[in-house]
Amino acid sequence: MTVPLLGPVTLSGFAHPWYWLFVLVPVAVVAVYVAMQLRRRHRVLRFANMELLEQIAPQQTRRWRHIPAILLVVALVLFTVAMAGPTHDVRIPRNRAVVMLVIDVSESMVADDVPPNRLTAAKEAGKQFADELTPGINLGLIAFAGTASVLVSPTTNRALMKAAIDQLQAAERTATGEAIYTALQAIATVGAVLGGGDSPPPARIVLESDGKETVPSDPDAPRGAYPAARAAKDQGIPISTISFGTPDGYVELNGERVPVPVDDETLQRITEITGGQAFHAGSLGELSRVYAELQQQIGFETIRGDASTAWLRLGVVALVAAVLASLAVGRPLPG
Repeated sequence: MTVPLLGPVTLSGFAHPWYWLFVLVPVAVVAVYVAMQLRRRHRVLRFANMELLEQIAPQQTRRWRHIPAILLVVALVLFTVAMAGPTHDVRIPRNRAVVMLVIDVSESMVADDVPPNRLTAAKEAGKQFADELTPGINLGLIAFAGTASVLVSPTTNRALMKAAIDQLQAAERTATGEAIYTALQAIATVGAVLGGGDSPPPARIVLESDGKETVPSDPDAPRGAYPAARAAKDQGIPISTISFGTPDGYVELNGERVPVPVDDETLQRITEITGGQAFHAGSLGELSRVYAELQQQIGFETIRGDASTAWLRLGVVALVAAVLASLAVGRPLPG
């Protein structure tokens, strides 16, 4: 039998802290029992022959006679803890949540510093993320280059999601801010029709990109990445970013070799604004591990769950042990 680990005992960790007043019951039992023992000892010392008493009731037997009372007090304390409603952290799968997977498909994503190339690796990791994400979460897909498009509105249909990821194709330029605004609009749309609660469903944006924003060139400009991130913050939607690639990436454009090093700075700033988390991946294996960590963060939530059952069971065990011990030493329980 396992008792949940509650950490430091505080009243905030109990659903019904006022039930701790019942701890006065075992305290009263202890006080009455001690008083009875002192009174009995005083009476025995006044009238008993001590040598005869030692022969009739050896010291060891007298010592064991307290076991039933001790077990009874322990049982009462355990029952008091159970009634106070102890709680502990419980991880449960999320439902009624929305996640927008936003993938950069700009031309820099065809760089082969991540074999076979960044975009192909991103597709494989994205499909694995869709497969492993908690089934009840609504997952949507946005692809962005010079513009952003909703390829899959938030849905629990993972087959549709993976089919859309397979169809991703590279295009020119990078409009990160436009992608974030599009994701926010998709979340607002599904939130308006998704029932099951009095408040909008919890939402998260997962943004994977490899380069700096080029449309507009200044991420602080209107419709840029940073104003979009501030809009996400205002709506309480964190953005987790994945900068994907290495400093050595390049692409061939018009016969010229153009460096496309991964850009961490812009994506890091987006997470700082929204309260999200920034990741970097330089290989398919690293990208898969990042998605696995995100799946654990997004797919589950931690709530305070009831932990009183274990304490109640222990109390019953202690009470039964008190009865058996009372029978074994031939003494009634105090009452």
